[in-house]
Amino acid sequence: MQLTSPRLRAALLAAASLTLVAAVLPPPQALGIGDRLFPELGNPGYDVLSYDLSFAYKDNRTPLDAVTVINARTLQALDRINLDFSHGTVASAEVNGVPAQFESAGEDLVLTPARPVGEGAPLRITVRHTSDPRGSGDGGWVPTEDGLAMANQADAAHRVFPCNDHPADKALFTFRVTAPAGLTVVANGVPGALPALRTGSTTSWTYRTLHPMATELAQVSIGRSAVVHGTGPHGLPLRDVVPAADRQRLDPWLKKTAGHIAWMEERVGRYPFENYGVLIARATTGFELETQTLSLFEHSLFSDGSYPQWYVEAVMVHELAHQWFGDSVSPRTWSDLWLNEGHATWYEALYADGLGKYSLERRMREAYQRSDQWRAAGGPPAAPKASPPGEKIGLFRPVVYDGSALILYALRQEIGAAAFDRIERRWVTEHKDSVAGTEDFVRLASQEAGRDLTAFLNPWLYGKTTPAMPGHPEWGGPKKA
Repeated sequence: MQLTSPRLRAALLAAASLTLVAAVLPPPQALGIGDRLFPELGNPGYDVLSYDLSFAYKDNRTPLDAVTVINARTLQALDRINLDFSHGTVASAEVNGVPAQFESAGEDLVLTPARPVGEGAPLRITVRHTSDPRGSGDGGWVPTEDGLAMANQADAAHRVFPCNDHPADKALFTFRVTAPAGLTVVANGVPGALPALRTGSTTSWTYRTLHPMATELAQVSIGRSAVVHGTGPHGLPLRDVVPAADRQRLDPWLKKTAGHIAWMEERVGRYPFENYGVLIARATTGFELETQTLSLFEHSLFSDGSYPQWYVEAVMVHELAHQWFGDSVSPRTWSDLWLNEGHATWYEALYADGLGKYSLERRMREAYQRSDQWRAAGGPPAAPKASPPGEKIGLFRPVVYDGSALILYALRQEIGAAAFDRIERRWVTEHKDSVAGTEDFVRLASQEAGRDLTAFLNPWLYGKTTPAMPGHPEWGGPKKA
């Protein structure tokens, strides 16, 4: 039979090619980029440039219909393409506009294109899938009283959408979300060029980031929310998202953000992104989270009355500080987490010290007294132990918070406040919108100090026990290795 339709011929040839490739290739395997703490996280062979994510939300009991479009560039020739994805059903996949075979392997979605993609080539992946908010319990979508939010740290973005789920591969994001009329959708970045579009019983919303972002920092809020706009230092747009019913009650807290940003800018330089705000959700997470430009907070932090005002403000500064340390400058590997949490804790502690409520020296001395115990339980700050299976936030132990801020305190004691301040400003300037790790920090600190600090910092970073604190012999003297 002679085929007369070019489209039909192309479809049949593509299907035949897929069958041939599948017959030759071995079974798909879950791959990773070799992160010590998450060995199967991330995927080799390509660099993601952008994500375009579309979600259709109905309610918290129904999986969202979704389309993920990834634009990337190959770093090597690929006859298979691994994506991280584990909590949804895939309907179809395309690679560079041609249907691709897809299979699951562990927590990977493995695509087999009709023909291999060469090294250095454009790569456009389209996956039609569902995104299931139900019952994961280990991150990703977080149910709230009136909708959903996201909490993807450390390894849960791929429970929401197919991706290269490692902070070393940052990309631009576009979000397109359709939700029932009466709900408000907010995501990272700025609204799209067109306003929210009402069509019948639903409204469609679009947002895009102006700076690259790690997958763990993606945020989409869906709910009966009020969006409160304001202005921060040098005209910075502020955008807070709160339950609509609590808008007036939460307003005093929202008004503090501009001052917090000014305080941080005095210490490390200009805020690095297009806007900022807090997302206060009626949800129980057990943590607050520095999702890029829109930090996630539990409602109870502000409403239950058991936390003093100075403490709440210090926590707000902690998540704000992450916009520089962890978001703009992302960790090269998850073992570099101390650079995120140690710095955020440092500025949280400095802020509380400035309020006269909890002195920095007292907090650091108390951390020093507990440091050996923290290291025994969680490993040294720059080589933390992996989290136990099934414990999503098990990596976030005291050793990466106050135990790591203690390293910064020791560094300042060793080289002086002026050199330390230069390190902080240079760190967030030179690595803006990029990734950096522990070796990069030691190198930069040595340059600013005018001497090699490797021998000084390595015991603090990797030692099983805590070194002696410079300038504080009364804290207990040298520790035994």
